[in-house]
Amino acid sequence: MRSVLVIIPTYNESESIRSLLSRLDSSRKAISESFVIDILLVDDSSPDKTAQIASAMNLSNFSVLNRSQKSGLGPAYLAGFKQGLIGDYQYFVEMDADLSHQPEQLVDLLKAASANSLVIGTRWMPGGSVVNWPRKRRWISKLGTGYASFALRLPYKDLTSGYRVLPRQLLERIDFTAIETRGYGFQIEMALKAISHGFDIKQVPITFVERENGYSKMSLAIVWEAWFMVSIWGLRRLINRR
Repeated sequence: MRSVLVIIPTYNESESIRSLLSRLDSSRKAISESFVIDILLVDDSSPDKTAQIASAMNLSNFSVLNRSQKSGLGPAYLAGFKQGLIGDYQYFVEMDADLSHQPEQLVDLLKAASANSLVIGTRWMPGGSVVNWPRKRRWISKLGTGYASFALRLPYKDLTSGYRVLPRQLLERIDFTAIETRGYGFQIEMALKAISHGFDIKQVPITFVERENGYSKMSLAIVWEAWFMVSIWGLRRLINRR
């Protein structure tokens, strides 16, 4: 039996959290013979009481890490990793709270997991798909992840994807204090850390569904941070190779 911690950062996701946790609970029960799965909600003091709503569901093997303020995706995940590493979890799953990541596909990611691999749920590969995105949004996403792959000289199709599985061995080797990003660039940075420490990257096709409720946390500042840092990392890798 492999032990897994699913980490879900939240900020004002009251409209989707019940459905997400209900589906995730059903999915983990369906694979309970192979995986023991706990759920950790990392909530940045959501004014809409996301954490309280989730706690009221009284799910087993569920806990909430309450943080005092909203400080970004990266710091939320790092806080979850730190708490999880105190336990004996073998794998750590990143999952969004807005139902864009399908809990029923968790089993596919976990089946691909290994001690020396980062598994990335990938939209832009055979078998992957995006639902309810307008053409402009698809273009922006493909442009962003395409630029990251080009600038960093990496062959992966969806470096910005936030549905992934990280082995304990990877997190134990990463210096969390050296992480430079707070927004969606965090996902790219973690992939770079995995590669620099000699870990493989596996791509598993997923279906990404646009949120029906709430609002996206994407902003121009987040896009700028990701673009700027990818450019810096690309230059560093180019200089190091030369």
